[in-house]
Amino acid sequence: MLLSVIVTVYNELENIRPLIDRINGALTGMEYEIIYVDDGSTDGTVAELKSIADPRLVVVEFRKNYGQSLALMAGIDVARGQFIATMDGDLQNDPQDLPEMLTMVRDGDWDLVVGERVNRQDGALLRKIPSRIANWIIRNLSGVHLRDYGCALKVFRSEIAKDMGVYGELHRFISVLASLEGARITQIPVRHHARQFGQSKYGLGRTFKVVSDLLLMLFFKKYLQKPMHLFAQSGLLLFTIGVLINVYLLFLKIMGQDIWGKPLLILGAILLLGGIQLVTVGIIVEVLMRTYYESQDKRPYRIREIKRGERVKTAV
Repeated sequence: MLLSVIVTVYNELENIRPLIDRINGALTGMEYEIIYVDDGSTDGTVAELKSIADPRLVVVEFRKNYGQSLALMAGIDVARGQFIATMDGDLQNDPQDLPEMLTMVRDGDWDLVVGERVNRQDGALLRKIPSRIANWIIRNLSGVHLRDYGCALKVFRSEIAKDMGVYGELHRFISVLASLEGARITQIPVRHHARQFGQSKYGLGRTFKVVSDLLLMLFFKKYLQKPMHLFAQSGLLLFTIGVLINVYLLFLKIMGQDIWGKPLLILGAILLLGGIQLVTVGIIVEVLMRTYYESQDKRPYRIREIKRGERVKTAV
């Protein structure tokens, strides 16, 4: 199997057949499979997928909505191709760009080729402007210098894709995750079409999720292998200030003054304990979660069934 094309969908009924036809037309002459991961759709998307008699089609059905990141992880786990392509299921990505991107990965020195939507067909206020701001922030903080991090059209080497842990909402930072695996990454201009059917799943409400995930990416990028550099710098600063405050209060106590109930005493205790805990709890929980799943070879999702061509394999 040369190429696995992974499409994650949630309520994209009207886009299913047109996109499959476009993928088949773009990849004529190749040995490939099309993996559709349904993320708990409620509009008949699964029934439509199962009604398509295409031996290249693999349908992965989730029991409920787990989010795009876990849907992408499931598709990567199922994929059998030497190379893996990802794209959205809303017809905005163009499969005609896949052959060129695949050639760059297969015959070139790249491990990951990312699309850049140079003529993006989205609204300026709710999509383009927030995206440009997010791209600027990610580019300058992550050290991975791309112009468009939000384009779903990507082609990887299989070993790179399967080594990434796309937990939580980290599908937005796939390029950063790939760079952590040592991937050589480039970006090329790709076509982008306006949405014809269905409704967009993106909005300004995702901004806070992006910011929180970016903080996690910065930790993985800079401190995952040396966490004490992060903890020591912030911890020692807070600890030193707290110690100075408590030494000052101890001096006052020795001099006979009553220090109980002083706001400064409370501040000293907070600086000694609260600051370090609030900063590190989220990171510790994230690392423990990854250890829990990966050490036991578990996955944080449940698949109802996997359909390859006309045959259905029921998941245990």
